[in-house]
Amino acid sequence: MKKIILTCALAVATHFLPVSLANASDTLDNWQQTLDKARGQTVYFNAWGGSQPINDYLRWANKRLQADYGVTLKHVKVADIAETTQRILAEKVAGKSTEGSVDLVWINGENFRSMKQNDLLFGPFTETLPNWKLVDKTLPIDNDFTEPTEGLEAPWGVGQLVYIYDTQTLKNPPKDFTGLLALAKRNPGKITYPQPPEFHGTSFLKSALLELTNDKSELYLPIDPATEKEKFNSITAPLWNYLDQLHAVAWNKGQRFPSGTSETVQLLDDRQLLMAITFNPNAAKAAIEHGKLVETAQTYAFDQGALSNIHFMGIPWNSSAKEGALVAINFLLSVEAQRRKADDSIWGDPSVLSAKALSESGKQPFKLYKSLSEPHPSWGPALQFEWQKRYAK
Repeated sequence: MKKIILTCALAVATHFLPVSLANASDTLDNWQQTLDKARGQTVYFNAWGGSQPINDYLRWANKRLQADYGVTLKHVKVADIAETTQRILAEKVAGKSTEGSVDLVWINGENFRSMKQNDLLFGPFTETLPNWKLVDKTLPIDNDFTEPTEGLEAPWGVGQLVYIYDTQTLKNPPKDFTGLLALAKRNPGKITYPQPPEFHGTSFLKSALLELTNDKSELYLPIDPATEKEKFNSITAPLWNYLDQLHAVAWNKGQRFPSGTSETVQLLDDRQLLMAITFNPNAAKAAIEHGKLVETAQTYAFDQGALSNIHFMGIPWNSSAKEGALVAINFLLSVEAQRRKADDSIWGDPSVLSAKALSESGKQPFKLYKSLSEPHPSWGPALQFEWQKRYAK
């Protein structure tokens, strides 16, 4: 029934035309005109609100944008951007082509794919931003979880799925998922991961499946469990077998899971866990700087590499503050904003700017691990659904 309703909704949505690329070009032809129109606008930025350092960073960005450009950046804290995506789709179905509730959104992966397929994004706009010339074009910014970005979202930072441990408590951290299970069995109750569909929990599932399955190449192709049930079950069987064993010796015996990375870091600091999970390769340094972890904490990646992606910013097609959103994105891509974001004492999120752009203002303040590409975006929801069916309480 849900599938029928969604199909109908999407059919209705197609009757409402997106902002034309011509209109987008008109807006962007003259950057000074964009600056003039942006002054006085309030940009409602829907972004994850589960990290105090990120929240503080966006408060700083708002002050700078107000002072320099007369643009107010309102951080709308959300737990799951999928909810924002659904709200924007609902506005389109209702024919709300102006005065949308969202002016800027922090997206990637399945949420970008959904917004792009349903014509929910304004653009293309990236190459018209003055600071676009500073972006490192060698990064995988042209594709988002295999979906071509086509200028509809601007890169903001680099994410990598890595682990944090205390070098004084855990002398030899596991190098792979097999080693992680062995560690969990030796130390019952000391290993866990965030509960899917939370982003870090889903990323844990994808990373584990990439190591455990015999059909790794299939993960980079679309999957529909409803019509390809046998194929899905075959590819994912090693993952569920692995999790069955892990949950039996996990924190709270797999009957409860942390809500996200912040809780795993707290549990690590409380010595309830031996390892925490994060999508920031510099998270340990940042946590130490903020007094969240002991100085002997360290971040590392498994031998197969760290599941990696770029996280982006997009502008909804019905935003009422498109110029303000463009000015905000351009500022967030400035050397000043990107260096501050990459600073361990502030956020520690790796920059998307070129080494040349960053080196001109000082030493590059971050490092990256060996990269493991994200699977096709269809795998995320498929794994989440199956996980919920098997393990959700």
